[in-house]
Amino acid sequence: MLETREGGCHCGRVRIRAEVDLELMSNCSCTVCTKKGMLHLGTDLATFQLLRGKSALKSYTFGTDVAQHTFCSHCGMHPFYIPRSQPHRVIVNARCLDDIDGPSLKPTRFFDGRHWEDAQRRRIADAGHAPPADAHGAKTLQAILDRAPE
Repeated sequence: MLETREGGCHCGRVRIRAEVDLELMSNCSCTVCTKKGMLHLGTDLATFQLLRGKSALKSYTFGTDVAQHTFCSHCGMHPFYIPRSQPHRVIVNARCLDDIDGPSLKPTRFFDGRHWEDAQRRRIADAGHAPPADAHGAKTLQAILDRAPE
């Protein structure tokens, strides 16, 4: 069930609002998500807002430079990021949502990020949703920043 939720980083400088479905929470086995303990809730760019923290937000990228792993430059928390697998979408970290009991979260889906290329091919074959050819995480992140308040 889609619902509008708010959340943010630990220190409160970065705040977000997004339309998410907690029943569609997923886990990824890639090294970044595993080390962060990230639990993914996908949302469309149109239903995501950076409410504050534009100047506190930093991005880490590696490999193909498509994914934008955002984090608060003050407390280091990562309330959202732009994934390589769907660079036109936004992934909210369920653990960073307000009024969430982190230990009770149970992801229902899984993405095999340790074998990213094969997992992406399977995801597209199963769901039929390839990212747009011109999609890039940097463009999606810039669109978020462009419409965010100072």
